[in-house]
Amino acid sequence: MNPQDPLSQLRDIHLPDPGGFWPPAPGWWILAILGIALVAAVTWQILRRRRRNRWLRSARSELAMLERSAAPDPQWFVQLNRLLKQAARKRYPQSHPEALTGDAWVEFLLATAPGHRIASRPVAEALVESAWRPSVSTEPAQALAFARLWLGGQKC
Repeated sequence: MNPQDPLSQLRDIHLPDPGGFWPPAPGWWILAILGIALVAAVTWQILRRRRRNRWLRSARSELAMLERSAAPDPQWFVQLNRLLKQAARKRYPQSHPEALTGDAWVEFLLATAPGHRIASRPVAEALVESAWRPSVSTEPAQALAFARLWLGGQKC
């Protein structure tokens, strides 16, 4: 080796160490934060919706109990009417539906019910009248179908 030879003093080319998987690049950090935020937002929305519709689940379970004890009895129709009024009070608190009676209550039920108002009118009228009339002319199955239809359309 000649000390005067500058080429002899050069070292071989060494490749850098391969990068590890940690720490990730900034893009991955941003993606992870966005993913966590998305999961948190979806979870929050689901929990919020469940809390807002708690009254609906309760009303449906009470309707199922009424369905098991269905009878052409005015007291049964009073219980069904009370269930609908409680659900209406929770869903439409600004309208004060608990104070409505007779035709006003029927109109409220029909106005807030999904589906055909004309087809539902006789059932709704009979449901309201059966609560105070001793001779019941409505079948409990029809009243239950109307209540199920009405509750089915009440989502927050």
